[in-house]
Amino acid sequence: MADEFELNAELRTDMGKGASRRLRRNAGLVPGIVYGAGKDPVSISISQNALHKSCENEAFFAHIITLVIDGKSENAIVKALQRHPANDHIMHADFLRIQMDQEIHVDIPLHFVGEEDCVGVKQDDGMISHVMSSLQVSCLPGDLPEYIEVDVRELHLGSSLHMSDLVLPEGVVIPELTQGDDHDQVVVSCVTTRATIEEDLVEGTEEDEESEESEESEESEGEDDADSEEPSED
Repeated sequence: MADEFELNAELRTDMGKGASRRLRRNAGLVPGIVYGAGKDPVSISISQNALHKSCENEAFFAHIITLVIDGKSENAIVKALQRHPANDHIMHADFLRIQMDQEIHVDIPLHFVGEEDCVGVKQDDGMISHVMSSLQVSCLPGDLPEYIEVDVRELHLGSSLHMSDLVLPEGVVIPELTQGDDHDQVVVSCVTTRATIEEDLVEGTEEDEESEESEESEESEGEDDADSEEPSED
């Protein structure tokens, strides 16, 4: 992994909602918790600015982070972030301690490549529909990828790539697939564009109108023939 993330934190002893609000408002700090690896959970506070800056990098969410808590380092991953509903401020952060010999479950971002060269896009005027933007994987911390690449070049119109179609790094598995074939969810599809659908609808409407006009013309001709065949009165 190219990126390295280190966050400085302090132990937090003042608990409760009121204390958390004071941290965020007066000190520019984010309350958080660190747990896991068979150790007791500890409450911490982290700089809002430092945490927000780290969050701007996608790799932060799929990376081993060094938490320096009162001078002592621990390896962890981001488990959850709680944000303010009206803005981008981080309200609370959860970190999971890791041990290098124990598997972890992490949501990894998906990077889609080859969209412009996709068969269904170039030949059939289709468009790529991203059904998923991330995927939960299981692996040892040392095998944790920053992202999973999804190549859509050979995707035809109306076809899809499922979880089982993805090429995973060595040592990385998708836990969902162990639950059966019905859990093999769609990741990305090549679908018909809205413009193509509208064109088809217009063409269908025009064909229907032409058909109706033809039927009306035939009916009119039939009526004319019938009138011409009526016997004249002597």
